[in-house]
Amino acid sequence: MAAPQANLSLLGLFLEADVVVKLVMIILLFASVWVWTIIIEKTMTLRRINREANAFEDDFWSGGSLDTLYEREGMDPASPMAAVFGAAMSEWKRTARIAGSEIAKTSVKERVDRAMSVTIMREMDRLERFMIFLASVGATAPFIGLFGTVWGIMHSFSAIAAMHNTDLAVVAPGIAQALFATAIGLVAAIPAVLAYNKLSNDLTRFAARLEGFGAEFSAILSRQTEEHK
Repeated sequence: MAAPQANLSLLGLFLEADVVVKLVMIILLFASVWVWTIIIEKTMTLRRINREANAFEDDFWSGGSLDTLYEREGMDPASPMAAVFGAAMSEWKRTARIAGSEIAKTSVKERVDRAMSVTIMREMDRLERFMIFLASVGATAPFIGLFGTVWGIMHSFSAIAAMHNTDLAVVAPGIAQALFATAIGLVAAIPAVLAYNKLSNDLTRFAARLEGFGAEFSAILSRQTEEHK
């Protein structure tokens, strides 16, 4: 008796797969969607914050009043660089109010540097949110897919043994369904790995940019503190 015609389309492979293989496919598809959501969101965010940093640095180095810039940008910062500037200015103004305190004068740089370091760390923690998910999917998705493949092949061989039929038409659908799980795992893992490497590099560069700005601004505030001594 001829084996029934198998549906080898992508949808058919999913619908006719074993329940365990189907669950693996669903998990991997969900992970893939989430990966692309994170990639798009992080890419758009990095473009936005770099554009905002460029605009802020133009204002900062334009020679205008720092107090005016603080009132306009630093008191309610809308970007990470403005937040670093606002934290430094706020700490510097707070220290400057302690008139006549030699301890405050000698420790102003340490206070400002600490305020900026904490702000940079907080901003980078926010920007790096969900990056660990990309790394996890990149590392585990192929193995999850492989698990689905092994399970599907085992299920196929069990069905072959029960039917006592080794015809290729009987074997092929089960093996195709099993291999489809590995394919979905790779579809989820490859973009996750590539995006993680690219986004991590971009975030590292932006962190270095914030730290460089912080070092320059700290030097400016230190000079102003020295002038007021």
